[in-house]
Amino acid sequence: MIKNYYDQKTILITGAASGIGKRFAEKVSEIAETTLILWDRNPDILDEMKAANVTQSRIITAGIDISDPERIYLESEKLFKQNLLPDIIINCAGVVTGKLFHEHSVDEIDLTIRINATGSMLVTQAFLKKMIDRGSGHIVNLASASGYTGIPRLSVYASSKWAVLGWSESLRIEMEMLKTGISVTAVIPSYIDTGMFDGVKAPLMVPILKTDDIVNRMLKGITRQKKEIRAPFIVNFVPLLKATLPTKIFDWLSGNVTGAYKSMDSFIGREPKSS
Repeated sequence: MIKNYYDQKTILITGAASGIGKRFAEKVSEIAETTLILWDRNPDILDEMKAANVTQSRIITAGIDISDPERIYLESEKLFKQNLLPDIIINCAGVVTGKLFHEHSVDEIDLTIRINATGSMLVTQAFLKKMIDRGSGHIVNLASASGYTGIPRLSVYASSKWAVLGWSESLRIEMEMLKTGISVTAVIPSYIDTGMFDGVKAPLMVPILKTDDIVNRMLKGITRQKKEIRAPFIVNFVPLLKATLPTKIFDWLSGNVTGAYKSMDSFIGREPKSS
């Protein structure tokens, strides 16, 4: 079923040089014969991926900073001239700076919002009208469990993921109301072992996810046109707990019981880049 769904699909993946984006590209090309459009700010790694490809998939790469609207426009026009319009867009590009809010620089705040939230919107907007005219498509946005609840040292990152969740839900409703045939999926994981969150301490009952685990969930969830893909299982209960518990009790559970509020205290991470 999965192979049949992805066969002959054109899939655009941002942040494709590392983390979830890279692994999704590798696994989907092993499953089915696809056309992969890989975008990232690290074109050398994309070129290595293309050279190492031994599957039947066609790979098209471009070094793109998704916070640059003009660059997105020019590259999308180039694809249109090749009669290439994505069937699926996987918005994976993201950055994180693990600091207390008052320690952030203006540039760090701006970069996080531009790549994590605005960038995904700009990429989607570049193709959406043509996808609507075609009557089909699937937009997949990488959000985060931090979009459900604030985490110390993740204030700016969390705000960008709250934006992704709000935009994804609104976009999904718009596409359904207009009967466009376009699905929207928000992927909502906790910490993942991509290297982006190196050094974090997993909260109680919230294990650090393996990259393959979340990618496998995405591969299946997209075929089922799921509105949200949450992992691990405990993430499903966060919105309910936050909505029903008094703030003081929720904070006590998160801070003193699960340790979620201290999970970023040992954060190391890596240099900000697409992921």
